[in-house]
Amino acid sequence: MSESETPRFRYTAALANEIEPRWQAWWAEHGTFHAPNPSGDLADPAHPRAGAPKLHVQDMFPYPSGSGLHVGHPLGYIGTDSYTRYKRMAGFNVLHPMGFDAFGLPAEQYAVQTGTHPAVTTAANVERYKKQLTRLGLAYDDRRSFSTTDPEYYRWTQWIFLQVFNSWYDEKIHKARPIPALIAEFEAGTRPTPDRTWAELSPVERRRLVDDHRLAYISEAPVNWCPGLGTVLANEEVTPDGRSERGNYPVFQRSLKQWMMRITTYGDRLIEDLDTLDWPEPVKMMQRNWIGRSRGAHVDFPTVGGEKITVFTTRPDTLFGATYMVLAPEHELVDKIAPAAWPSTAKKAWTAGEKDPKAAIAAYRAQAAAKTDEERTESKVKTGVFTGAYATNPVNGTEIPVFIADYVLAGYGTGAIMAVPGQDERDWEFAEVFELPIIRTVKAPDDFEGAFTGDGPAINSDWLDGKEVAEAKAEMIAWLEQHGYGRGATTYRLRDWLFSRQRYWGEPFPIVYDETGLPIALPDEMLPVVLPDVDDFSPRTFDPDDANSEPETPLSRKKDWVNVELDLGDGLKSYTRETNTMPQWAGSCWYELRYLDPRNAGELVGKENEAYWMGPQRDGDSGGVDLYVGGVEHAVLHLLYARFWHKVLYDLGHVSSFEPFHRLFNQGYIQAYAFRDARGVIVPAEEVVERDGKWFYGDEQVVREYGKMGKSLKNVVTPDEMCEQYGADTFRVYEMAMGPLDVSRPWETRAVIGSQRFLQRVWRLVVDEETGEVRTTDAALDEKTRKHLHRTIAGVREDLDELRFNTAIAKLIELTNTLTPLPVASREAIEPLVLMTAPFAPHLAEELWRKLGHEDTLTYAAFPVADPEQLKAESITYPVQVNGKVRGRVSVDPSADEAAVREAALAAVAEVLDGRTPKKVIVVAGRLVSVVL
Repeated sequence: MSESETPRFRYTAALANEIEPRWQAWWAEHGTFHAPNPSGDLADPAHPRAGAPKLHVQDMFPYPSGSGLHVGHPLGYIGTDSYTRYKRMAGFNVLHPMGFDAFGLPAEQYAVQTGTHPAVTTAANVERYKKQLTRLGLAYDDRRSFSTTDPEYYRWTQWIFLQVFNSWYDEKIHKARPIPALIAEFEAGTRPTPDRTWAELSPVERRRLVDDHRLAYISEAPVNWCPGLGTVLANEEVTPDGRSERGNYPVFQRSLKQWMMRITTYGDRLIEDLDTLDWPEPVKMMQRNWIGRSRGAHVDFPTVGGEKITVFTTRPDTLFGATYMVLAPEHELVDKIAPAAWPSTAKKAWTAGEKDPKAAIAAYRAQAAAKTDEERTESKVKTGVFTGAYATNPVNGTEIPVFIADYVLAGYGTGAIMAVPGQDERDWEFAEVFELPIIRTVKAPDDFEGAFTGDGPAINSDWLDGKEVAEAKAEMIAWLEQHGYGRGATTYRLRDWLFSRQRYWGEPFPIVYDETGLPIALPDEMLPVVLPDVDDFSPRTFDPDDANSEPETPLSRKKDWVNVELDLGDGLKSYTRETNTMPQWAGSCWYELRYLDPRNAGELVGKENEAYWMGPQRDGDSGGVDLYVGGVEHAVLHLLYARFWHKVLYDLGHVSSFEPFHRLFNQGYIQAYAFRDARGVIVPAEEVVERDGKWFYGDEQVVREYGKMGKSLKNVVTPDEMCEQYGADTFRVYEMAMGPLDVSRPWETRAVIGSQRFLQRVWRLVVDEETGEVRTTDAALDEKTRKHLHRTIAGVREDLDELRFNTAIAKLIELTNTLTPLPVASREAIEPLVLMTAPFAPHLAEELWRKLGHEDTLTYAAFPVADPEQLKAESITYPVQVNGKVRGRVSVDPSADEAAVREAALAAVAEVLDGRTPKKVIVVAGRLVSVVL
């Protein structure tokens, strides 16, 4: 049929593009998706779901980049939208908000390149994202939307930072407490001070002591320093070859004064509370591994010069096999223990050809600083240098050499290890290179070669010989504690959270410094500390290739902002502001809470609203967001940081839930084909055509490959294009029908037509394409169709509850196909079909609902419920086994008792029985009949 012959009222892209904006405007005008709070300015007692059971569903909010959305981005958003639309109809008060994670490096880099203020770029990008999301018909409560860059939002990010800063972790009760409680213990003498009493300490000494206990503190920390970008980078921002992901600048390891968060104090709780969460097990495992809890002992090794090297080991039972020690090159003891000259015992392989230990150490440190942590720890080629110092193995008195080597990291454990090459592969490799002794302390199989990392009885270990690992560990820890050489301990792979960035586009710290150089928290009434405008957005360093180049942050050049006079309660005084900014993680650590009460100017979130939306529902429940959907790439850092902040807020009584996200679901990804020409150059995918099973770019044959959708592969398809060509509803249905939500799948634009045809059939069931008139009947359904309808209702509800959107759509297509051949479809089936289609194709469903005579939105119409009577099977078929082999089948009424089933089964296999009397007849209700001869 030509375009000119297309029926006037057929459901086409043109009609969809008329219907969809109209319904989006109607929803916006009527506040259709507003969720009522129990109290505050967002309360609404007249709302159709006021007082109903609540459901808080949240997407991991996006960073609004300048390139906008491609079709892969909204996969999870459409999934949660379909789920929450269903749940509203099923009677829930649904909170489904969307905001924007808008601070970050990309906008700042664009500002450096163009001079455009990041706020201008970000606002434009946010507006574009909002329009794209609206065009998809996503049912968000728009009153709750915000960007992390909004001062009224980051005021509370700063407030949370101050809660962390003004807290300490009480190990006795395993929770955070306010700093005044710590000071009260010092004053009362119930908590000891290091050398003198609290009263004997000067005010500055008292401040330093308290600062050493804060959950947010300043430390000289080894970091990924990128002079080319003028900032510290997180590990995930550094490529495996030691360069910045953005800009490809060299990255160095060096120590800088940084803000840190004491997340390590929450290590046990972060691990143990995972058991309360409904998360994918692989994500839980990634968090456990990242935290890396290890139980063992701290062991002290005395050195000749009187210093003490402390190591942590999970295998104190192997101490007799410690034949050397290794310190991280940055370890603070290296310079203290290194002598001025090589001892006579130093082997040539140990000295790296340097004239003295100091020169060898300096050269090796420069070499190590140029490597990433991954390069240092994963390399099979072991390097190092002797410090010139020896330590004493406390269990046997043997003097063992102390090396520095880059496979030991300063920020991991104590930054020092006792090397037991017989039981550790890396230590074995190092020992072979540096000609060091190897002593096995665990019996290995007779023919085993190399480091043995398994369990077995102790050998070469004096009084431990013959003991298994657990017993040997316990005895060694007891010996160490008895003789003052160590103590049992638990350590973590997790490091304290590096919280400073030498950037402009981030939240300013609500911190000033007085003449002592110590930090002072600003009072709440001075929040927010608003990010000032600057003339130059670029961090500066003097040499982008020099690891020792000092950072100059953009804020440090704003002298009239940095140097301020404030009255902090003791008169007007001069202070200096903190000129680093917070990392992008800060704003995304707590946004789930601000959604609950976004207009509350007096507190982070009202207690009643927080308890309603996120409070525990029963004893032992963690509370938190009911469903959190996002990519698995955030399995560790974002989720770990958010959990940490939430637990601090819980300890301080600001929230009732001890976890932020109760249920987590990781959606898959949409991938796409890309094409390369003979030169290996990517060509635009939309210009490639298929001919006879081959692909051509113009007249040139190209090779197809499969990859992640993105600009680099020139295979981006935007939702804007899909909406224009097919309509938003067709795009939504296609994305949900492609496969399970948690599985990645290939994008195929040509396959979208199948989803469009499904919606066209639904439309035709209601609307006459020639006249536009409604063409349904009020006549009752026949019994067969009625049973199919109710089986569909039951199946779709179950699928939607379990986020199985593809199978729910398949059931709707099957029902539609059943109704299509009928001369006129009955309202008895049509209205449930429209309501069940609504979560996936809401604009089409609203239009059909209105045409069916309903005056209001179907958003709060009751979702169909299956009639249990219609779900009963007309008959049950039993396979009948004779001596274990199926010899027949019999169909009986579902209500038939066991005797009736047995009688029918025996009749069905009478020919096989041939007059013989069975020894036994076993009826397994609803499944099978087994006859034993």
